[in-house]
Order: sequence, then structure tokens, then C-alpha cells
Amino acid sequence: YSTINLNKLIDFKENEIVNLDSLVKKGILFKPKYPLKVLGSGEISVKLKVVAKAFTKTAKDKIEAAGGSCEIIN
Repeated sequence: YSTINLNKLIDFKENEIVNLDSLVKKGILFKPKYPLKVLGSGEISVKLKVVAKAFTKTAKDKIEAAGGSCEIIN
């Protein structure tokens, strides 16, 4: 997986979609070769729609607690 921790999502605004493309556009990831997995290190306080191949339970819980959503893609 290409992994990202929640603390790297602080540049995203309320209701933005977080996926591989948006992470590359913001310069957080560079040319990822593998599907995205979101890890739970850090805190998140804005409502985001996060689209990834996998989430840790901690990441999913924190995203949803902030009012966001997690979408798993194949």
C-alpha cells in the first residue's frame, strides 16, 4: 500500500474528497505505485470524504467521529 497518516490531511478543507489524485495534487504523495491505505496516527477535526483501498480501524473511527466518511474502493 501507499500509506498516509491522518495528520497529513490537515491541508484539506471541510467536505473535500481525499484520494490518491488529491493527495498528489497537494504534494503529499508523489507518484504512488500502490493503492491507498489510511492510517490512524494524528487527529482530524474536519469533515472529509476519504476514498481508499483500506483503512485502519483507528483511522476509520477518527474520520467518522469528525463527521466524515470512508469509502473503500477495489
